[in-house]
Amino acid sequence: MSEKLQKVLARAGKGSRREMETVISQGRVSVDGKTAYLGDRVEGNEQIRIDGHTVVLKDKEQDLCRVLMYNKPEGEMCTRKDPEGRPTVFDRLPPLEGGRWVAVGRLDINTSGMLLFTTDGELANRLMHPSHKVEREYAVRVFGEVDEAMLQRLRGGVKLEDGPARFQKITYHGGEGRNHWFHVVLSEGRNREVRRLWESQDVQVSRLIRVRYGNMEMHRQLPLGGWTELGLKEVNYFRKLVSLPPETKSKVKVDEKAIDNAKSRRIRRSVKKHQHRTQQANRRRRT
Repeated sequence: MSEKLQKVLARAGKGSRREMETVISQGRVSVDGKTAYLGDRVEGNEQIRIDGHTVVLKDKEQDLCRVLMYNKPEGEMCTRKDPEGRPTVFDRLPPLEGGRWVAVGRLDINTSGMLLFTTDGELANRLMHPSHKVEREYAVRVFGEVDEAMLQRLRGGVKLEDGPARFQKITYHGGEGRNHWFHVVLSEGRNREVRRLWESQDVQVSRLIRVRYGNMEMHRQLPLGGWTELGLKEVNYFRKLVSLPPETKSKVKVDEKAIDNAKSRRIRRSVKKHQHRTQQANRRRRT
């Protein structure tokens, strides 16, 4: 049976379906030597190229949906390569054969916390799309005077430059003086939306940490800069959340705990090794 070209390219790890639709529309994809167009379907035995480079296709049966949870530190860019040479969230991830990790949304350079990656471009696209209303929860420290009237405005909705926005839920988590911690919940991921909502009330955000995506909370024992692969049950939670069929296999052992003490120590050692390599590389560049 034939499939849409963008779906086949996404399964090959070239990006999300939406990204592949853009690439096809730009005339950068060819099928058996002919320029492809949006809406084309393929059987899977054709020679497909992007920018002249052959795409290694995957059968549905070979395609294993994998999901990583990453604890992003501040100072990392959510891009594959940064022209200024700054570290990126992809630098620490495990290599893949015949595919690539796709980030589920972005966190800006000054935001830390939970970031998901997957090998399934369609899963990433659906989790990001506002139509699925997947909740994101953030811990945010704000500086300034906050009163109940302000919180009611943020819950009810305020007008930003790209349209109205609001927090679905705001919970106070303590503070002193003019510094206060709140947990806020959104179901969309517009650029810098949490910061812009608070700034619309003349309040400054001094710390921002994503702590939950859907009902999945950041694993407490996962250190900053560390990643862990989610098990089959967790992967299928996200697939069910966006109406995708369940996965049947996993790289993670069924009886493996999310993160036990031994695994946490291994992750921390790996993080330290990466930091050491990065420091050495920076020193070599400076000399």
